[in-house]
Formats: sequence, C-alpha cells, structure tokens
Amino acid sequence: MSVLDGIDCPCGSGDDFGSCCGPLLDGHRATTAEALMRSRYTAFALAGRHPAAADHLWRTWHPAKRPADIAPDPGQQWLGLTIVETVDGGAEDQAGEVRFVARYQHGKALGVLSERSFFVRRAGRWVYLDGEVD
Repeated sequence: MSVLDGIDCPCGSGDDFGSCCGPLLDGHRATTAEALMRSRYTAFALAGRHPAAADHLWRTWHPAKRPADIAPDPGQQWLGLTIVETVDGGAEDQAGEVRFVARYQHGKALGVLSERSFFVRRAGRWVYLDGEVD
C-alpha cells in the first residue's frame, strides 16, 4: 500500500494510482506498451516522492539503450500526459509504438515533450527501447 493510493494516477488515465501505475512501479509487469509508457511517465512525475520510481525507470529501460545516468531532473515538474497514438504493443505483440505529448515546467518555463516511443518485449517484459522526439 502506497501513500499515493487513493489519488488520481499522474499518467492521466483517470484511474486511481493504486490500481493503475502503482503496481507497475512496485515491479508488476505491464501488459501493454501503452501501460508501460504511462508508468514510466508516472515514475518521472513522482521522482523523489515514490521510492520505486528510479528503480522502475532503470528496470524498464532496454539495457542496450539505457543511459548511464537515468536520474530525473529534480527541477523539472511533469504536468500532464496525453497519449496521441498507439501502434501494436498489445498483450500478444512483441513490439509497439506509443506517441505521446507530455507537458512540464522547469523553473518558471513551461515546455512540451512530443515523442514517438518504441517498446519491445525482453524476457517476457515490456521495455522502453528508445524514442524519436518530434
């Protein structure tokens, strides 16, 4: 049980954190690429407030593409996620793409990250491979 259970999930699904991204941050497997995308956004949004956030990002980043430092920028606050398109990435797929737009604030500046993220299954788990920033 997390202190964040009972609040809306930061990923924008409209579901409760404890039944949406919370279990994924705690190590449960994502069933789809979109679910993993949402949980990774949530991990960035909760960095420093949820003890498993950094571990989740590390665990779900393909080791061949994972940067040496995955620590989120503490000065960046994530404000919202919109899923624009999902291609494949279902429960039976081996690869998938999720295009998203995420809003953030860094200091007083507001920004938008638009990316097409690529996911693959590795040892039965969805992992983030890489992305193309729009």
